[in-house]
Amino acid sequence: MEKKLQTIFNYIKKLFPNPETELHYSTPFQLVVAVMLSAQVTDIQVNKVTEKLFKKIKTPEDLLKIGFPSFLSAIRSVNYYKTKAKHIYTTASLLIENEKLRIKNYKNWIPDNLKELMKLPWVGVKTGKLIAHVLYDKPFIAVDTHIHRVSNRLWLVKTSAPEKTSELLEKLIPDTYKDFAHHGLVLFGRYYCTAKNPKCDICQLKTVCTYYKANVIASVAKQS
Repeated sequence: MEKKLQTIFNYIKKLFPNPETELHYSTPFQLVVAVMLSAQVTDIQVNKVTEKLFKKIKTPEDLLKIGFPSFLSAIRSVNYYKTKAKHIYTTASLLIENEKLRIKNYKNWIPDNLKELMKLPWVGVKTGKLIAHVLYDKPFIAVDTHIHRVSNRLWLVKTSAPEKTSELLEKLIPDTYKDFAHHGLVLFGRYYCTAKNPKCDICQLKTVCTYYKANVIASVAKQS
């Protein structure tokens, strides 16, 4: 498995030397807002919404200053915008009110541990892990649909639940790869190992890919 991991991550690092989130942000609070907005929405759509919004909102206080109606209107094009607006606005209030977070001097009072992050509205395991990884370099692998698909196709794991995939990957992947594993796998799944029509013809991971062996080779065999 060690050699397989080396093969996979060396190739992904060649494709994406410095992988990072494609969500646009300049402050820790903006990242939290962008991640919360991104549930069941593409990063491209979120970035369109936040391009103007983040000129006004950089901190929790900024969000409260513009008021809930203005914020609700600004994110109207995002799926579940009413629910998300409510939770994000509540999150801003909680961050400002939480004296403990200010004493600990977190970045814009954003917690650096998963347990505290998950106390915020709309922040589940995946969201919490992503925020902690990006802001504080925590060795988490927040599994989205891309990572779940890629990990199972390459048979790093064999699971049906993203939460289980996350748990197993964090045990399986050495710390030396964890600094870029999350974003690297996301980008590889987004642009190469796509759900439909993956680019198997140009991918250099054919030798370790069970999806390629089971589907592409089998398909060629049937045609011959």
